[in-house]
Amino acid sequence: MPNDAMLSRRTLLGATVAGGATVLVGGRSAAATTVPRPVRELEEKIQAGMAAYRIPGVAYGLRFRGAEYAGGFGVTDVDRPEPVDGDTVFRVGSTTKTFTGTTVMRLVEAGRLDLHRTVRSYLPDFHTADPAASRRVTVREALNHSAGWLGDFFLDTGEGEDALARYVAGMSRLPQLTPPGRVMAYNNAALGLAGRLIEVVTGDTYERVVRSLVLGPLRLRHSAFTLAELPGVPVATSHVYDENGLPVAYPEGFNVWRSLNPAGGLISSARDQLRWADFHLSDGGRLLTRASMRRMQSRPGPGGTLFVETDGFGVTWMLRPTAEGPLVVQHGGDWTGQHSGFLMVPERDFALTVLTNSETGPALLAELFADDWALSRFARVHNLRAVPRALSAAQLAPYAGTYAAQQIGPDGAVADIVLELVPDAGQLSLRIDGVEGGRLAFYRKDYALVLEPGGAPAHTRVNFLRDDGGVVWLRFGGRLFRHQALSARRALSARRAPLRLNTLPHWAPPTAFPTRRSARSERR
Repeated sequence: MPNDAMLSRRTLLGATVAGGATVLVGGRSAAATTVPRPVRELEEKIQAGMAAYRIPGVAYGLRFRGAEYAGGFGVTDVDRPEPVDGDTVFRVGSTTKTFTGTTVMRLVEAGRLDLHRTVRSYLPDFHTADPAASRRVTVREALNHSAGWLGDFFLDTGEGEDALARYVAGMSRLPQLTPPGRVMAYNNAALGLAGRLIEVVTGDTYERVVRSLVLGPLRLRHSAFTLAELPGVPVATSHVYDENGLPVAYPEGFNVWRSLNPAGGLISSARDQLRWADFHLSDGGRLLTRASMRRMQSRPGPGGTLFVETDGFGVTWMLRPTAEGPLVVQHGGDWTGQHSGFLMVPERDFALTVLTNSETGPALLAELFADDWALSRFARVHNLRAVPRALSAAQLAPYAGTYAAQQIGPDGAVADIVLELVPDAGQLSLRIDGVEGGRLAFYRKDYALVLEPGGAPAHTRVNFLRDDGGVVWLRFGGRLFRHQALSARRALSARRAPLRLNTLPHWAPPTAFPTRRSARSERR
């Protein structure tokens, strides 16, 4: 056994900042002395975040001023430590949706799919709990998060080739929250449906089509949907935390069941994600026309907030405005112990991806991808201005009350995410089971910054939606939480799901911080 495997977890964490960048210029490595100051600052920022949030391993890829950089810090697994580098693979979670969207666009160009046709044109039997809405929803609305039905549908339908067919059949129970095309609400289920459309029009499985139309042509050799396809490749193990706040290896957390592959199942490396950015910053090469590339990054659907303010989604890409004007094209992904960020600024020829292997990874990612620390240094753009101001009790009163959202877990059981907003000192206190979990500070009508309980920024923005003047929804992390009057609360399920201030909606085990014993014994 290597000596470093005998280190305590505390000692190991102190050593996780070892590592560094590989500089790629025209495909060749360059000397470390050529690394510009902003790149060194990024590496220092990552290492500081790893120490502060006890993240075992981080990999990153960067495109900046015509050069590309990929590297890693820390270890793949605190129990069996191997160094993380640019070729270490992680689950990239919801960034997979952009691979699904790109595959759809290849089929659009081949004349096999049409973004403006209804889903029912290809799947005549498709329906959710609202058959009328199901008849109207288009392929494009399924890809821009405006389909309108409940989106957090994480049903496990097995590992057979009928997994997506069974998943889409299970969508018949999903309630319609808003009319199709009207409201942006992050929707994992709709991307599962898009994956099924790929299967129906090609007669092949989703995974094989993505491999043949996208992964293969782009030579993304460290990207796949199963580890069996990547023999010998270093893997970043998921980590949760014990009662002392120390990371615990949780290999089971890496597993994603097949029904979720189109929404978040891809395995990839920082170097491959950088190649993905290169493609989407190009004119499409031999894969897509310029028009299709523009289509993916323009003409967004309804906008709102998803940690930042967004103009909406194009074809699976989130389009984010900046104070200076250039558009940020962005995604990211979250799964148990696997959290990553990905953004590009095409007008600045800039791209950044960061992948982490712990449940505290979102804290670092929020600093890099929701805050404008990286955008300001590498692309000279900033978030839209947001200066919080105190509101009077009368101004806060319409927002006060209980808000609830739902998700459906792998076993089909419904879980509620419930929070209460209480006016307090010019802000709203966000409480979960009576305990303050954060605060909302308004910076304009219906838009607020999320703060930690002590007042520190959580690098998250939320907004409220109205109907006939009254507050009906809170959009938090892309989810819609229904405002419930005290006199008209609906019955809630017995199961509860956690609220996370700075991650995309994803399913996780009942506790995000199991002890070593429970982490080892828990199974999906």
